[in-house]
Amino acid sequence: MRHIRTAARALIILDQKVLAIKMRDRTGVFYILPGGGQRHGETLRQGLERECLEEIGTEVEVGELLYIREYIGKNHEFRKSHHAFHQVEHVFSCSLPNPAGIGPGTEHDKKQIGVEWIPLADLPQRRFLPEAIKPFFKDGGFKPNSNYLGDVN
Repeated sequence: MRHIRTAARALIILDQKVLAIKMRDRTGVFYILPGGGQRHGETLRQGLERECLEEIGTEVEVGELLYIREYIGKNHEFRKSHHAFHQVEHVFSCSLPNPAGIGPGTEHDKKQIGVEWIPLADLPQRRFLPEAIKPFFKDGGFKPNSNYLGDVN
């Protein structure tokens, strides 16, 4: 029996820009929100705080839950490598006590090549995953149409 992975991600908007993890794989460069898998015994908030320290090198203040998204790999573009992967992602609104503190974290994801502030106006031209959330960035903020987005990428 395969398990379902739970994860938490941080949506951080500052000065009309969203903070993203810059990734590279065989298909090229793409961007995702900071965060990752929850470990046994930690809350989603604790996991998100740990993941942000690892990936962006600074503490975050975890705010409200914005939405939940599922990712069932066999249904999306990475189906060959993610055919057995199923993740439930909890995305929180977060802020940075020290925005200047962003830098190398303690433990990058294997495909991570950097951290970047992406101007909201540039999102349509960037390969930002999940693509399904791009339309929710409006007026300098983020307004999803539902708190449960379903299986999207």
